[in-house]
Amino acid sequence: MGRLAIDPDAIRELARLLDETGLSEIEVGDGSRHLRVARGAAPMVVSVPAPTVDPTAAGQHAAADAAPAGTPVTSPMVGTAYLAPEPNAAPFVRVGDTVNEGQTLLVIEAMKVMNPIRAPRRGRVAEVRVASGSPVEFGEVLVVLG
Repeated sequence: MGRLAIDPDAIRELARLLDETGLSEIEVGDGSRHLRVARGAAPMVVSVPAPTVDPTAAGQHAAADAAPAGTPVTSPMVGTAYLAPEPNAAPFVRVGDTVNEGQTLLVIEAMKVMNPIRAPRRGRVAEVRVASGSPVEFGEVLVVLG
């Protein structure tokens, strides 16, 4: 295992962003590396309403940790997933749809910015593993292309 090079300027910049935004933590990633900066505050319990299950997500796995049989499309960030461009609109894709490389599969909202998650290759949508409005983590499988 190689030694991790730490960039003090990057840490200072993230800490400054924490102060400016009032966030308690922030994480950025680039490929296989990522950096997380968090305040040393006491843990906080937050009550969040359960996300509504989108009927178009019929291909969701009951066991979210099961290994996908196909090409998994993972989340590049922490945020909130949305399967449609706006409430009550048709979803970007449905299970069974054929998608082209670069086509938007869903969006993730992070810090009030909508980030399109695009298909890495042409294929068929085999599974949608997230519900619209649900929180997602870095590296979480969102969609599986067959």
